[in-house]
Amino acid sequence: MRHFTIHHDGVTIPVSRGGRGRPLVLCPGLNSTQAGLHELTGLLRRDHDVVTFDLRGHGLASAAGRYSFDAFLSDLAAVMAELDAVPVLVGYSLGADLAVHYASEHPDAVAGLVLIDGANPVPEPFITEAVLPEFRAMWADLATRQEAERGTARQVLLTAQEILELNVEIDVVRSRILDRYRTIDRPISMIMSTSMAGDGGEGHAPRFNRNWRAGIERLVREQPHIATSWLDADHGLVFSHAPEIAQIIRRAGQATPC
Repeated sequence: MRHFTIHHDGVTIPVSRGGRGRPLVLCPGLNSTQAGLHELTGLLRRDHDVVTFDLRGHGLASAAGRYSFDAFLSDLAAVMAELDAVPVLVGYSLGADLAVHYASEHPDAVAGLVLIDGANPVPEPFITEAVLPEFRAMWADLATRQEAERGTARQVLLTAQEILELNVEIDVVRSRILDRYRTIDRPISMIMSTSMAGDGGEGHAPRFNRNWRAGIERLVREQPHIATSWLDADHGLVFSHAPEIAQIIRRAGQATPC
């Protein structure tokens, strides 16, 4: 296992590389870290040369003066610039959106994409005035719980307000992401949760889940070559269904030309 750091844009990004086989980069999402993704990473390293890292303000990465989609995209680009091979790029949640944007801007730098519960061209935004108070309370509670992880490899340094602002920005990014897909000529596989917002029948969850599925159906109608797998899970599928996800990635890699 090799560990090193990348210094760019005023932040320090910790990177780990290990395993054997085809090169693969695993990009975490908002509120997720290398440490949190350890089970999936370990499974993938059985037959991939896996690179993992922490986004700014997450895990062992340093804090930053700004947390925006473009800033996180620059973290991914900095990691990719250090590689000596063309990898399969795997992204989870926000990491999937970053992967799509990176691939659209650097088409020769990736062999294929595997997108886990993200990069979804949903028909409607998730953050609206009607649900804003609930989301604000949810992320305030999350930020409080994350304080217990401070000083560890699982820490998240963003405030509840910064998480909220990023999710609003992600809604905007996803409203335009179909244009990004149109520029990518590499194999793409989607791994999506059937109940992204949970499987409860009350509140906003059913509408959010319908919106989530409608986005992928919209994408596949336009891009029928995209392979889609649905897992009976919520948005935490990378933690609850790591073996299934690793197997799908393995199959996707077998179908991706070297």
